Amino acid sequence: MRISASLTRIIGIANIVVLVIAITALVVLPTESEPTAGRTPQNAVPKASAAAKPSAGPEGRPDLPSGEPPQPITATPEFAKQVKANELGLVPIIMYHRILKKRIATIDRTPDQIRRELEGMAKQGYVPITAREFAAGDIRVPAGKFPVVLTFDDGHATHFALDAQGRPKKDTAVAIIYDVARKYPGFRPVATFWINHYPFGLQSPKEQAEAVQWLTAQGFEVANHTWAHPNLGVLPKKRVSQQIVRLERLLKKLGVPPSKTLALPFGAMPHPKKVAGSGAWDGTKYSFDAVFLAGAEPSVSPFAKGYDRGAVQRIQSNGKKGECRKWCSKYWLEWLDKHPGKRYVSDGDPQRISMPRKLQGNIAFKRGAQVNPY
Repeated sequence: MRISASLTRIIGIANIVVLVIAITALVVLPTESEPTAGRTPQNAVPKASAAAKPSAGPEGRPDLPSGEPPQPITATPEFAKQVKANELGLVPIIMYHRILKKRIATIDRTPDQIRRELEGMAKQGYVPITAREFAAGDIRVPAGKFPVVLTFDDGHATHFALDAQGRPKKDTAVAIIYDVARKYPGFRPVATFWINHYPFGLQSPKEQAEAVQWLTAQGFEVANHTWAHPNLGVLPKKRVSQQIVRLERLLKKLGVPPSKTLALPFGAMPHPKKVAGSGAWDGTKYSFDAVFLAGAEPSVSPFAKGYDRGAVQRIQSNGKKGECRKWCSKYWLEWLDKHPGKRYVSDGDPQRISMPRKLQGNIAFKRGAQVNPY
């Protein structure tokens, strides 16, 4: 399932625009850089904010909605037709950065803006999955509903912290996601956090480990966004692998499983492209199921012929002003709502891939045994 050829050509230009905007935003964004003696990272949590440090894991907490996927069903062609399943449709993968009450950069969002966007998706029938699940084709969404991938770049302190009671701190990404899940029980509270070397502004290894383990215990994904957030498009191959491996080593030290997804800083693709997907440095290997861009359009289904796991599109969360008139989340969520036949609609059965018979030829060859046309 693909958007028109003319729109695809324009999107290539839009991706360049997204990259330029992101680089320009770094002038005002706190930067992630290599540790320097006596230097404190600009997005670190202030020492006085001890109450916001993560504490023990959340297992069994009754006040946190479950991030478990729904129970699967067995979808027959008749049932798939009834729910209008189309698992070759487009999937919105939304990209967020800092969450600030007063925006500084164009890519910042306020807590209210994110909350309204998530509630709007919940009302429409979107159900979050992680980037890892998307890349694996493990899309467990109730029949007739639509997957969405919520992604947060850079591991900002505004994404995750715990208050004195051990609950997600108000107006952080995790707290907002849980608020929406309580209000709309079908909205599964999961997301992907792609981090650099100071996850969530925390400096001590103990605090970092507690934070990422808390998140993964609740079903969130914590994965690789490189060590120092450089533009990989201008680095030699060895430096690209070094940036990726150093972050993988940190994640391992913090008790996180090996990353299966990578988000490219600024959406900038290294040369050669394949070094982003797999490689090695200093005796440590890495391999990802998918590499994600900054992007300007929904992603095609991971089951479709046109899917490129080495360059998965994302959509910047934003309104419809300036460059975002046709490239950001408000535009695309409205577009998908007006073009329901283009959107990924689940059949509720993760073992089958259902679609209208006229679209059967768009399925990737290796997925043929799972095909369930109607």
